[in-house]
Amino acid sequence: MPSYRAPVEDTLFLLNDVLGFHNHANLAGFAEASPDVVEAVLGEGAKLAETVFAPVNRAGDLEGCTRHPDGSVTTPKGFRQAYDAYAQGGWMGLSVPEEFGGQGLPHTLNTAMQEFVSGANLALGMYPGLTQGAVAALLVHGSEEQKRTYIPNMVAGGWTGTMNLTEPHCGTDLGLLKTKAVPNADGSYSLTGTKIFISAGEHDLSENIVHLVIARIEGAPAGTKGISLFVVPKFLVNPDGSVGERNGVSCGSLEHKMGIHGNSTCVMNYDGAKGWLVGEANRGLNAMFVMMNEARLAVGVQGLGQSEVAYQNAVAYAKDRLQGRALTGAKAPDKAADPIIVHPDVRRTLMGIRAFNEGARALVLWTALQSDIVHRSEDAKQRQAADDQLGLMTPVVKGVLTDRGFANAVEAQQMFGGHGYVEEWGMSQFVRDARIAMIYEGANGIQAMDLIGRKLPRDGGRAMMTFLGEVQTFIKDHNETEALKPFCTPLQAALNDLQGATMWFMQNAMAKPDNAGAGATDYMHLLGLVAIGYMWARIAKAASAKSGDARMEAKLVTGRFYMERMLPETSLRFARIKAGSDTTMALSAEAF
Repeated sequence: MPSYRAPVEDTLFLLNDVLGFHNHANLAGFAEASPDVVEAVLGEGAKLAETVFAPVNRAGDLEGCTRHPDGSVTTPKGFRQAYDAYAQGGWMGLSVPEEFGGQGLPHTLNTAMQEFVSGANLALGMYPGLTQGAVAALLVHGSEEQKRTYIPNMVAGGWTGTMNLTEPHCGTDLGLLKTKAVPNADGSYSLTGTKIFISAGEHDLSENIVHLVIARIEGAPAGTKGISLFVVPKFLVNPDGSVGERNGVSCGSLEHKMGIHGNSTCVMNYDGAKGWLVGEANRGLNAMFVMMNEARLAVGVQGLGQSEVAYQNAVAYAKDRLQGRALTGAKAPDKAADPIIVHPDVRRTLMGIRAFNEGARALVLWTALQSDIVHRSEDAKQRQAADDQLGLMTPVVKGVLTDRGFANAVEAQQMFGGHGYVEEWGMSQFVRDARIAMIYEGANGIQAMDLIGRKLPRDGGRAMMTFLGEVQTFIKDHNETEALKPFCTPLQAALNDLQGATMWFMQNAMAKPDNAGAGATDYMHLLGLVAIGYMWARIAKAASAKSGDARMEAKLVTGRFYMERMLPETSLRFARIKAGSDTTMALSAEAF
């Protein structure tokens, strides 16, 4: 039976010693997040993840969700109780403003909690996760009436939320959507159409489900310029705020999926369902992008969560499984064989996953901190700088962490040999669950194109220039420090590759856009490698200041492994980018 332990100590170290969480006490909600409060919040969150969410993960995968003839859906046994514990504990509103029933604490803490929940039970964690994304969209773009009607109930957990974008004929290209909205005399709209792949679209965890749906108002312009966003509750809301009659929205079927079996992924049918416009007409994508960007960062965290839980179980197995003898002589002479953790190739695998997890966790928390600055700082320049970095890193966190998260789950499964391929050990679930994170909320190829096509050139490349400058300044300030030379020297080489790749795109992508398309994924991973390398350099600075601490010594070794064995991949990525698109695009479609 797989197990999970939330990385509380590592998260606290990153917040307190690496990222200087306490230095942001001037931001709203941070003064209340004292070190003692942060430790208590993460400790309680870990207990919930470990003792409530994790125990129903395996059973939820085996049982899955069930759709009944009346269109209702039941979730796996134990999910309702676990969800109730999450809601009653106040976790839904951890970072939501107090005026709507939340606690107003930093979003960074909620991000840490998202990792704990995703590692413990990804399918279950999606229900509150989507609700938090819907709340974020309504906070920014909803009317005062919509905020007062929906957000307190969602924060309390009595109502949940979804996002409805994809249709059978369109996924990424939302301009092709067909769901229509017809104005009603009372100011509402009647929505008709079909949405697919709707996570948590129908279930038995909450009294009401608040769907955020994109549709085209009759007569609106074609393409993305004619998309509007609507709030469409499963049950209409009475004037006194109570749940009223059933709306014209129903679950037509459940998708039969590779993984996340415990989450109800639905085909949703809208048959004249009553909805209300969120924000301005024909400006729906602007509103939905708030939720999509929240979701993209959360999905990156899911990739990290699955990588972490897979790693933990692989380490436990490697310490216990006896097979062969160490190359340097028996390490357990009293036993028939040595535990496989003595073998260099096993160590290579485990160290690679460990080095990624710790560096990626730092990047996730650093990015979440930028989000807090964007939404809570009163300094316009500080907000702009943070928004630049948040926009630049969102596709990297989503794309790189889910690509590597899945690959790491596979590597961890490999540690089990044939047992890893057998369902009863649970490693195959981590692989199956991790796979979806590379696909939903914008497939990773789309994330790479977003990075190259939008985020990189935005505002004359200001965000990238700022990031390059920040890393270069760190190297300059610490390159002569003996303890940090093993980090700064390889980081400089990787930074040179990133600068070279950025310049190559500037020189070769404008006249020939296919060069950008062919190199986009490599560029995304190159930037991810450097960003995580920068995080490791900062981790090393903090760890080296705590000499004599065995845990910090282990971090320094892990960080050097990343610098020596993983960061040099930037040169491979740069070489691929410089190869251009000629061979990629040369064959005709018929030749494939």
